[in-house]
Amino acid sequence: MAIHRACLPIVAVFLAILCRAEAAVRELKVGYYAETCPEAEEIVRETMARARAREARSVASVMRLQFHDCFVNGCDGSVLMDDTPTMLGEKEALSNINSLRSFEVIDEVKEALEEQCPGVVSCADIVVMAARDAVVLTGGPNWEVRLGREDSLTASQEDSDNIMPSPRANASALIRLFAGLNLSVTDLVALSGSHSIGEARCFSIFFRLYNQSGSGRPDPNMDATYRDKLDALCPMGGDEEVTGGLDATPVVFDNQYFKDLVGLRGFLNSDQTLFSDNARTGWVVKRFSGDQDAFFKAFVEGMIKMGELQNPRKGEIRRNCRVANGSPPPPNEAVARVVDF
Repeated sequence: MAIHRACLPIVAVFLAILCRAEAAVRELKVGYYAETCPEAEEIVRETMARARAREARSVASVMRLQFHDCFVNGCDGSVLMDDTPTMLGEKEALSNINSLRSFEVIDEVKEALEEQCPGVVSCADIVVMAARDAVVLTGGPNWEVRLGREDSLTASQEDSDNIMPSPRANASALIRLFAGLNLSVTDLVALSGSHSIGEARCFSIFFRLYNQSGSGRPDPNMDATYRDKLDALCPMGGDEEVTGGLDATPVVFDNQYFKDLVGLRGFLNSDQTLFSDNARTGWVVKRFSGDQDAFFKAFVEGMIKMGELQNPRKGEIRRNCRVANGSPPPPNEAVARVVDF
């Protein structure tokens, strides 16, 4: 059938939209690697278990990677990419620099998978599997992950800066962020429960302890005994790299995080604000503090929904999670693989 010449620009636009839509709805499914790499999920979990045995904190750090990856242009492994002479990656973004860690664990997983089934399992899928395993290995719920993502060809520090919240974010700002990703208030509170495991730096709470909202005073929404504990851990002018547990049981995935928020013992401002500053999130915090099963169920639902966020651009299966295929390996790659993390 002939196409009128005047219609060609419209057709071109339509075809571009179709191609974009096809990429945007890339099929994700449970058991995606059943035939091409049947041992993939087992390899990921075994590697995560070894990492946890070396350092308990590492699995929580890996789990955070899914949040920082999926929130910025979808779950595409972009957060794993190193800077290049022509690209500023996301590792140095404001919410990530000196904060995200344990990239070496992902490197170890990828190396094992490349040995078993080269060029098959995406780095984006590794992050999603590893995040699930971080929860399971620390006592949390298990769930089946939908897989089949591609890795992005690039990363964007600017996009990460524009999207990711800071430790100072309040509940209202977090609600808006999550709503923009089609995640509900319940999803926000449940996914914040990822802070049931892991640690954060004193750098993130100095303002809470000594200058909340520019007042020159500590955050009033803080238990006095807990504040004394944090004052000792993070004294004014002290080492900002010292870390403290995000809840009272930082190596166990449970609902202690929510109990701590109700007791005004949240480590980060962005955590405590969920209970202290917003009724919409506060009642969910209270519910989860008294019902761990409800938290676990909502957390799994939230993780699955977050994992559905996709980058509409065509990607690839990276052979090295730090660089796009065809790019030279980063100069410190060999060092990264032998670091005792």
